[in-house]
Amino acid sequence: MSRGFTLVEMLLVLLILAILSSIAWPGYAGYLTKTRRMEGKVALIGAMQRQEQHHALHHTYVAFSQAEPVAGLPWWSGNSAATSFYELDAEACPGSELRDCVRLRARPGTANVDARFTDPECGILSLDSRGAQGASGTSSRCWP
Repeated sequence: MSRGFTLVEMLLVLLILAILSSIAWPGYAGYLTKTRRMEGKVALIGAMQRQEQHHALHHTYVAFSQAEPVAGLPWWSGNSAATSFYELDAEACPGSELRDCVRLRARPGTANVDARFTDPECGILSLDSRGAQGASGTSSRCWP
């Protein structure tokens, strides 16, 4: 004769699953954030390559944003704005003209991309045409 599980056995299995989930979730969440941060960095590097091509042809960089898009320079980091985690923009470096230096920024989770994503550890990622990499967050390990 076949016998089912008792209530105590079922509760014990659920307790074990809850404990394992609570241990695994922070590591998984950290992994997701790092993966999404990599999307932002790759988008910045790709946009900088396109900026350098534009500079080689026109002797100036070009500013862009979601409000003022430029053909060939997407203002989002992923395949489309709706599925991206970062919004990109470009402006002249502080204290410089746009023909001399451009600073690109990747802002996480704005209203124009996936607003649910946040990255308090690194915040806004930046890259300029002089090679300076930066982040507005508290971590010093955002650009390893």
